[in-house]
Amino acid sequence: MPSPAAARLRARLRPAASRTERSADRSPWRCLRTPSMRWWSAANLFSNLGTWMQLTVQNLLVLQLTGSAAATGVSLAVQAAPGLLLGLVGGAAVDAWPRKLTAAVSQAVLAAVAFTTAGLVTFHLLTVPLLLVLSAVTGTIATVDGPATSLLGNDLVRREDVPSAIALGSVVHSVGRLAGTALAGVGLATVGPAGAYAVNGLSFLFVTAVVPFLKLVEQPPEPVVRPAAPAPAARRAGTVAALRDGLGYFLGRPRLVALAVICAVSSVLGRNYGLTLATLVTGPLHGGAGAYGVVSTVLAVGGTAGAVLAGRLRRPSVRLVGALAVAGAALQVVAGFSPVLLFLLVLVVPMAVVESVSDTAATTVLQTDPPARARGRVLGVWRSLSTGWGLVGPPLLGLLVQAAGARGALVAGGLVIVGVIGAGALAHGRRTARVTEVAVHPTEAVGKPVVTAA
Repeated sequence: MPSPAAARLRARLRPAASRTERSADRSPWRCLRTPSMRWWSAANLFSNLGTWMQLTVQNLLVLQLTGSAAATGVSLAVQAAPGLLLGLVGGAAVDAWPRKLTAAVSQAVLAAVAFTTAGLVTFHLLTVPLLLVLSAVTGTIATVDGPATSLLGNDLVRREDVPSAIALGSVVHSVGRLAGTALAGVGLATVGPAGAYAVNGLSFLFVTAVVPFLKLVEQPPEPVVRPAAPAPAARRAGTVAALRDGLGYFLGRPRLVALAVICAVSSVLGRNYGLTLATLVTGPLHGGAGAYGVVSTVLAVGGTAGAVLAGRLRRPSVRLVGALAVAGAALQVVAGFSPVLLFLLVLVVPMAVVESVSDTAATTVLQTDPPARARGRVLGVWRSLSTGWGLVGPPLLGLLVQAAGARGALVAGGLVIVGVIGAGALAHGRRTARVTEVAVHPTEAVGKPVVTAA
């Protein structure tokens, strides 16, 4: 029998141990507790380095072959177009095929495309039409690879650690983008364009080699949620039926539709800082390219810090995404009135942090709200939608900048974001109140339409 002194000692140590456990459960890096996630993150970092190196070299190649910046934009648009047109098809394929096999095969095919391009460059056979065809093929494969690799990463951790995994992915993406773009210059000087493509091919093969050794975490049963539309079947006869099921599920979930509206209006009017802040710095604030470079660096650092902070999230909601979008829009309005560059730099940090946390929260909702058998199709719908507003947003915002100036575009865009999200929140509140009234006074609601809450 333990002595009273030992019992008192254990009692004093128990709260400290509990605090340590709670701290570990909220750690931004808690997803790395599983060996598979550590390997997956390392593979993704290598892959991101290769991808951004290749993308930078590809833009330089197009310029070298054509001497036209417009042709560079066309090559990027050709690579993005499949995401707009075939996103739902790619998502349906991810739902229908084994996740690990799909990710491994898609990465291997992307490696084959990179090695093919390297061979064409080596033997001086690469032409602009061939490069556009290869860009379209890469974009088509990405419609399957994107949702497959995203959902595979989530399958390596517990459900409550998914925000940590997504946030870590954001950090890996940011680091890979910065380092890969910087390494592109080194790669061109040492191994040339063909070598840069070959390095990217090797990065895809590394991911392919890692996938078979990953161990999926057995998840607890999903909570039963009554959706506004029936969940799509795991496998339906015919591709058209599967696509219709996926689209119907997305449109039948008010919270997913609300998430899409929030992200669309925020992306079009509030996230294109490369345009709005560039025109503000070089225009009203009388800064040059160097000053905007400082702003871009601060944005990148703030975004990385925000991704780390977002890793502490456990169960983010659409309401949180909306609140963060409103906060970012308010900061954007204030930024529009910046009197000097230093004032803008101070604002840029929280703007980047809010944007990064909001992105992680939105991605978590998107990847965890649908049942597991429908997540690929939901991500496919999202890919088509996000590609659409990604292509439409910059021209529209450019017209707004041209009409209202840099300050006016920032202020007007921020106010529109606040207005749209505020109106949506008000409508949701009224709908919820009506549902509550029907539940409390069912006999008084005879003949009234019953609305399913988000």
